[in-house]
Amino acid sequence: MLDQDIIVAPATALGGAIAVIRLSGKGAIECCDAVFVGRTRLSDAPTHTLHYGRITDNGRIIDDVLAAVFRAPQSYTGEDSVEISIHGSRYIASEIIALLCRHGARPATAGEFSARAFANGKIDLSQAEAIADLIASDSRAAHAMASTQMRGGYSEALGRLRQRLMNAMMLLELELDFSEEDVEFADRTQLCTTLCDTDSLVGSLMHSFATGNAIRSGIRVVIAGEPNVGKSTLLNRLVNDDRAMVSEIAGTTRDTIEEDAVIDGIHFRFIDTAGLRTTDDRLEQMGIDRTQKAIDTARIVIRVVEPSAKAIEPMPLSKDCREIVVVNKTDLSAERNIDDAIYISARENIGIDDLRRALCSAVDTAGLYRGDVVVSNARHYEALARAHNAIARAMTGLDEGISSELVAEELRTATDAIGEITGEITSDEILQSVFSKFCIGK
Repeated sequence: MLDQDIIVAPATALGGAIAVIRLSGKGAIECCDAVFVGRTRLSDAPTHTLHYGRITDNGRIIDDVLAAVFRAPQSYTGEDSVEISIHGSRYIASEIIALLCRHGARPATAGEFSARAFANGKIDLSQAEAIADLIASDSRAAHAMASTQMRGGYSEALGRLRQRLMNAMMLLELELDFSEEDVEFADRTQLCTTLCDTDSLVGSLMHSFATGNAIRSGIRVVIAGEPNVGKSTLLNRLVNDDRAMVSEIAGTTRDTIEEDAVIDGIHFRFIDTAGLRTTDDRLEQMGIDRTQKAIDTARIVIRVVEPSAKAIEPMPLSKDCREIVVVNKTDLSAERNIDDAIYISARENIGIDDLRRALCSAVDTAGLYRGDVVVSNARHYEALARAHNAIARAMTGLDEGISSELVAEELRTATDAIGEITGEITSDEILQSVFSKFCIGK
């Protein structure tokens, strides 16, 4: 993926009013000159300039275009690049790409432009992944999280952590060079404090993964309760669509139904479930089993009850899951028996805005909009977990008085794990895994 070929691909979706074709690599500007006719040659143009002209093939005009010139290293890839704005016809785009390939370019592979940007030091690996997340973001919260990572705030935080560990490791390794003189360069009390503080920061990043991953993929919200309490009506009201079948017959919902909605910039994945009760109906029991599985993986559970319900016991939920108790059908009864519940009528659209506010309050997004670092990538979480375990072993080793060499090796394991996130320590396998998930043209 990281050769010196001139690569070309559409950088936007085709079929709209305008499309962009991206060309990058040594000789990319000259390659474009072979087909571009304008007032001046692109080869003579300074970087970051825009030129009107035509793409022609042996005198046949294919399209009127705008060509943006970016010279190395001042481009996205760090190479000479040209971005050609054309009319969005698929035919026009395919003709121009084929023409450029006849003049020395080749079609880019998935993620090859970003891979070259990484190889040329324009972005690190975590920033490359953030670009993909930014493109895929479908809510304000997901956009804010990806933007912080893409701008380098995440990389800076990881860099500081890694530097702390490297400084401690170097002091320990320096002691090995003077082992015969019994010299201690790293004060053990200070070293333990540094490692403890560093591990605390690593732990905070790991803890943020539960929120970050949920925001990235959508907050899973399970609507649960006994049969015929209005769960399906509530789902339809929250997503503003008649998505679930509604009936007065208890047990109508036999399977989970999922629907997405964005509320105040947060992407929620609502899951309507079968009513929870004891039943001899095998089909209904299968639905109840699926309800329990959905609850086990939920971030929020909306527990729906009727006004006649008295004080209820909290549901057994995972530690990262929040329960919101909702009393439905308040249009039929004015009873208020449960403290801290939200009283609504899904059918009459009463109290739904209060529930929406409660859902948003259950997701801590304030830090995202301030630019706080949040981990959302499973690869990053696994690397941080390895660093955390290595630091813990190093601290145990210091307490037990093991040799500096073994403690330093644990710190090296931790620094390498953190370096894998940004790509300072990497392998072809990791690179292939990351960039193969990108779209063509990015």
